[in-house]
Amino acid sequence: MAQKDYKLWLQYDKKTDAELVSKYLSNVQGIVSLGNAETSKIASNELQLGLQNMLGKKFEIKAKIDLDKTVIIGSKALLSAEIQKEIGNFDQINEEGFIIKTIFLKGKNQIVITGKKEVGVLYGVYNFLRLIQTNKNIKNLNIVDSPKTNIRILNHWDNLDRTVERGYAGFSLWNWQKLPDFIDQRYIDYARANASIGINGTVLTNVNANALILTSQYLEKVEALANVFRPYGIKVYLTARFSAPIEIGGLKTADPKDADVANWWKNKAKEIYKRIPDFGGFLVKANSEGQPGPQNYGRDHVDGANMLADAVAPFGGVIMWRAFVYSEHDANDRAKQAYAEFVTYDGKFKDNVIVQVKNGAIDFQPREPFHPMFGAMPKTPLMMEFQITQEYLGFSTHLVFLPKLFQEVLASDTYQKGKGTTVAKVIDGSLTKTKLTGIAGVSNIGNDLNWTGHPFAQANWYGFGRLAWNPELDSEVIADEWLRCTFSNDENFIKPVAAMMIESREAVVNYMTPLGLHHIMDTGHHYGPGPWVSNLSRPEWNPVYYHKADKNGIGFDRSKTGTNATAQYAPEVAKIFSTLETCPEKDLLWFHHVSWDYKLKNGQTLWNGLALKYQEGVNQVKNMQDVWNKSAKYVDEDRFKEVQMLLEIQYKEAKWWRDACLLYFQQYSGKELPAGVEKPTQTLDYFQSLKFPFAPGN
Repeated sequence: MAQKDYKLWLQYDKKTDAELVSKYLSNVQGIVSLGNAETSKIASNELQLGLQNMLGKKFEIKAKIDLDKTVIIGSKALLSAEIQKEIGNFDQINEEGFIIKTIFLKGKNQIVITGKKEVGVLYGVYNFLRLIQTNKNIKNLNIVDSPKTNIRILNHWDNLDRTVERGYAGFSLWNWQKLPDFIDQRYIDYARANASIGINGTVLTNVNANALILTSQYLEKVEALANVFRPYGIKVYLTARFSAPIEIGGLKTADPKDADVANWWKNKAKEIYKRIPDFGGFLVKANSEGQPGPQNYGRDHVDGANMLADAVAPFGGVIMWRAFVYSEHDANDRAKQAYAEFVTYDGKFKDNVIVQVKNGAIDFQPREPFHPMFGAMPKTPLMMEFQITQEYLGFSTHLVFLPKLFQEVLASDTYQKGKGTTVAKVIDGSLTKTKLTGIAGVSNIGNDLNWTGHPFAQANWYGFGRLAWNPELDSEVIADEWLRCTFSNDENFIKPVAAMMIESREAVVNYMTPLGLHHIMDTGHHYGPGPWVSNLSRPEWNPVYYHKADKNGIGFDRSKTGTNATAQYAPEVAKIFSTLETCPEKDLLWFHHVSWDYKLKNGQTLWNGLALKYQEGVNQVKNMQDVWNKSAKYVDEDRFKEVQMLLEIQYKEAKWWRDACLLYFQQYSGKELPAGVEKPTQTLDYFQSLKFPFAPGN
């Protein structure tokens, strides 16, 4: 039974409704696969596996069309002129897109799954199987779909010793010691899961990079992984440590303007592409949190990125240059630093450089306003970086449906070219007509049996892939799809559990950082509350820097009377954020230092409103438990119990967050807890004394 956990959203459970099965079988009698390349074989085997498991009938894979009601799969080049004519306009899809169409051929109805390339066919097969997984009608199909972004990629923060930074699901999947000769089945299953949701790239190594990955000893192992992933449409990328020419190249400098350094990188790129002709390129974290970079040599981000871009350009490679920078030497508001450093470089990067920007200006918080860089660099491709692993959201012990967070950011209006210029339109290139587009997710995958530590954390991987394919997709659609594919199609299960998922992100915001609070997690490991932390060497590493609680109130003033971070947004957005009256209450303490007696829109004082939000978060988790407890009859016992135990941890920790934060802030407000908020059972001293040597992922 435990295998169910491992299968992710590709359960392909047998359909128990006889009427439904007969409807499907009245449309599907056989499989014809026109291609015999490796990707075609994967597609036809997947189709056969899915249909046989779900419909309980054995399907042979044939090479010729001789039956009525066949699913015919093959790329455009393999289709007869007659079928091509029936399919119609291939111009509506891009190189990775697919068409699924019911056609009438020689007096017979057939379903054709096609695309310009083999990988499009593979994506089409997964889409077709999902229709059956989710009990959709497959009569008279006419589906035309293409991904809206080019690079849809997972960033693994995996170290070469197999620990995973901010990883909460066990150790790294990549067993460097056994590679290249031992190919773990997990590598194949990983590729299959990613292909099923349209992910087409993987960065194997941590952004806090280790130069050893670029040595021939490791590249041989990377090549073995690339060979596994290639037929699934997945390219391999690596993180480039900027100081690699010194550390593994024997040079005295890594100055990007030094000819020997530039040549070293060119030769390194040549060596990699000789092994891996479709190598994607490099992801770079430079001059951030102590990582080496061009600024060590008096150069700038453009110098560093363009030097690397030249090295991979002859082979079609890209450089993903991260904009997550903040410096202890800059006394300015940390939220302003990336914008201040990067926006002046607009239009100066080479064509094969894409700047990777976190969704918010601080660091993957439960809620942040969208990053002001989005829309502010019209001449530069910007790539979204989301975090799928829940570093600041309770790790893999808390149920948090992150597509809700992703959608909130993607749907935010930047106003950079007037109303309706959303972050999604910046990301997919439709706003600025940039050719290079991308969306990255910091992976939550480890070698746990269920891949992600929490059965529901699988939905965040799944949802990330679906939103990378189409940034305008609704998170409610994603929750519905994932539940049906993973657990059950029973409406009595779907309705309440989908609603629970959709509410789960707001619950976390409420019991951790309501009303715009941020970065008040305990230090280093970010596990649990630590609003009192004030002893770290850099001011912007301390939670007290972010909440600024005192007897007058709480919050970070980023308006004109404070750091003026609001000015980094388009004037229409700046205007909304800059006054107490117009600032959305969900972002209030992000942009303003607010009096404890300030009246919220619901008539409560800020202090009472804050306390009631903390309590609401706790109540929401209790509600999640009630919903889940009623779902036992729809779910296998293993997964039911697993989620039940994890929700119990989440409930305990939500109360811990509420009590610790309110006791700490109460010292400044000097006010009683309002009616409806449970009294803490421990003292503030107790909460401050807690230590967590077992906190993972640090």
